Amino acid sequence: MTTFTVNPAAGPATAATTARRIPLPLTALQKLLLPLGAVLFDVLFYRQGVGLNLALYTLFVVAATLVGLPKHAAAWRSGYFRLLLAGTLLSAGAVLWYGSAAAWLACVASLVMLLGFVNQPHLRLLAFALLTALGGAARVLPGLLPYLRLPSAGAGRWGRTRFYGRLLLAPLAVLVVFHFLFVLANPRYEALAGQVLGWLGDWLLALLPAISILHVLFFSVGFALTAGALVVVPLHFFQDQESRMGEFVWRKRDRVASLGVRRPDFRNLNRKALDLRKEYLAALAVFGLVNALLLVVNVIDIRWIWFGFVPGPGFDLTQFVHEGTYVLIFSILVAMGIVLWFFRRNLNFYQPGLAALRWGATIWVVQNAVLMVSVGLRNYYYIQYTGLAYKRIGVYGFLLLTFFGLVTVLLKIWQRRSAFALVRLNSLAAYGLLLLLALGNWEIWIARYNLNARFGTLDLGFLLEMPARVLPELAARQQVLDGMSRIIISPPGSYTEETAPPAEARALIQRRLAAWQLNYKRQRTWQSWTGAESAAFYADASQ
Repeated sequence: MTTFTVNPAAGPATAATTARRIPLPLTALQKLLLPLGAVLFDVLFYRQGVGLNLALYTLFVVAATLVGLPKHAAAWRSGYFRLLLAGTLLSAGAVLWYGSAAAWLACVASLVMLLGFVNQPHLRLLAFALLTALGGAARVLPGLLPYLRLPSAGAGRWGRTRFYGRLLLAPLAVLVVFHFLFVLANPRYEALAGQVLGWLGDWLLALLPAISILHVLFFSVGFALTAGALVVVPLHFFQDQESRMGEFVWRKRDRVASLGVRRPDFRNLNRKALDLRKEYLAALAVFGLVNALLLVVNVIDIRWIWFGFVPGPGFDLTQFVHEGTYVLIFSILVAMGIVLWFFRRNLNFYQPGLAALRWGATIWVVQNAVLMVSVGLRNYYYIQYTGLAYKRIGVYGFLLLTFFGLVTVLLKIWQRRSAFALVRLNSLAAYGLLLLLALGNWEIWIARYNLNARFGTLDLGFLLEMPARVLPELAARQQVLDGMSRIIISPPGSYTEETAPPAEARALIQRRLAAWQLNYKRQRTWQSWTGAESAAFYADASQ
């Protein structure tokens, strides 16, 4: 480790100035990889879509990080580091194949959290790892600025500059002399040299227009991102905060008028001896009353929705799903919050009524799970009658997280888990769901499900706004349009709804498909290549 010292005899201003001029210590590998990564970022991403470029840059950062880690680094022993490493590689593969928004979001989030665990391997919260990586990256650039400052003039430096100048210019001068001699002596060498110089001039002329202020700023952003990823500046703030958090709720004597406790409190005590019992009675009343009310709601939903539900004529299925689903989801979240509030402190150790309180809260959690099934059935009926969409898939993803959250609430009730443990477990579940969404070919599945003859209405405008790899699927199933009574062609979110007959809808699909095929041949670059889009293009071309 390099140690930097400041002359103690110097004044405060001199010491501060000297400290500001100390650059971050970089290894030889980092000095090589920083400019290489900036150039790679510029080549891969400048005026390009997302695809192969994000996967390649992610692999570059991961490889550089792993090579720079010593064999005895604590990160190798962290299960979270290994999990994030596997998630980063898996999501990079999803970006390479699908190039979807969920895939690149999972890839970027996984990479940033991986760098956070490299910075502080003992972290356990994914959110703290994310903030640690961002905070450490923000501290990298000020430490690299001294490298951009020109060296100060001095006799010793000037002599060294003259020495290296002669060492470099002398061979170049000899090369130029012999070049002109060979040009005069050999006409074929003269022609070859002219071709090389002409090619070099054309390359410079093509390069100069590409260099713009926007391009320079983009290159600077690439350098900053590469530096933030490859240079680790330790940030202990979030690790220090997490070290104060425990996995379980422990009973400790604290905030009392005694010097024998960790944090004494000698102020006047306003709490009464029976305040804990009053809180217990309030919790028991809440659990009892809301359990009774929730039982009525669940019985109604089970009899109405669970078995043989068929919407009658004029039934507003949209209002039934949208408003009902949102309200029920909100009620489940409020119920979880109330349980966490009552079991936050001393009620976990109130032995006279702890069993009744636990069972009341458990019944409430189970009833919320039943309510969650009702929400899933509402969404299922909506999909069955109107088709698939992103938000309808998202509802099931959210319900999976909610179910996992209810399980962790039961752990808190019966095992006295802390709020920190619940956040840790649920953040891992959310990350797993993000990876699951990244690995799905959702657009193709939505198109195949919605292009079904049993639907009388088709939102074709929604399908046409999907990624281009869906277009061959639409063209292959366009005969289904003949059985549709209503085809919507206006894009999602438009104020006016436009419909079209089947013939016009088929023509619209063919025009979009032909435009995409032409654009794919002419303008698609290797940087934004994705496997699914390429497979869709060549599969359609072979038909």
